[in-house]
Amino acid sequence: MQLETYISDLLYRYECVTIPDFGSFLTQNTSASIDETSNTFYAPKKMVSFNEQIQKNDGLLAHYIADIEKVPFEVANKKIAKRVKLLKSYLTQGETLSFKNIGDIVFNNEGKILFEPTYHLNYLTDSFGLSQFASSTVTREVYKEEVETIEKVIPIAITPEKRKARPYLKYAAVAVIALTLGGLVASNFYVNQIEEHNQLAQEEATKQLDTKIQQATFNLNPLPAITLNVTKQTGNYHIVAGAFRVEENCDKKISQLKADGFNARKIGVNKYGLHQVVYGSYETGKEALNAIRKIRKNHNKDAWLLVKKLD
Repeated sequence: MQLETYISDLLYRYECVTIPDFGSFLTQNTSASIDETSNTFYAPKKMVSFNEQIQKNDGLLAHYIADIEKVPFEVANKKIAKRVKLLKSYLTQGETLSFKNIGDIVFNNEGKILFEPTYHLNYLTDSFGLSQFASSTVTREVYKEEVETIEKVIPIAITPEKRKARPYLKYAAVAVIALTLGGLVASNFYVNQIEEHNQLAQEEATKQLDTKIQQATFNLNPLPAITLNVTKQTGNYHIVAGAFRVEENCDKKISQLKADGFNARKIGVNKYGLHQVVYGSYETGKEALNAIRKIRKNHNKDAWLLVKKLD
């Protein structure tokens, strides 16, 4: 039983996944951040932690295993208990438990559990497709000292005495104001002329179109009937390939996946306004689990499973 795979699937949708009689993996949303030393930008994500005090069986993990493996709930609980017994024996022997894409657990010198998370996967679905990136240092040029040096040599302010000595400055200012006003008047006149011309052209085009529609004659010849066999995808288990704000990008992704042999499609817009694309939909959890393992191994390690009944 791949216990870490089931836990990883549940961490996308829940903030607490409990392993009965062992402990719980918890998630907490964190905002985007910047590492100023390396100029690296990190997307928003879910921080994963472990609490050995929360061990009460809430049934979440067992129900999920029972649904995926098509076994009774009691059998799923027995499988979990057997695995927990094995995990505890490894810990007491000083071994490190590695939960793939989640983190490592080990006993410290005091016999307490220490958890070191890994960040191979971002369990925050809102950040799907976003990865960290480093930016080059932005150097800003500062001219303050240079300007202060120039002002000491050549004063910027014009005193009344200098205005008397340079009467042409007054006329230059008047000329600048006049040119500005003239330019504004000419610009407004030119814009109004363009708008009037566009309106007349649009009215003329509308009249010509109406005339052609009234004079048009349509000959409709019956066409032979064509029968198309379309297989509609069903199932409540969907392997998500991505979510896109722009629907055009969504269509491009579907075309790429279909070219790779996947039965990709759109399953609608999620609550965040993003268009979701899936590799395919499956009737049973077991089929979906087998498919997502192959996809993560050969095509996209960030693919994730969505369990949802579509309208």
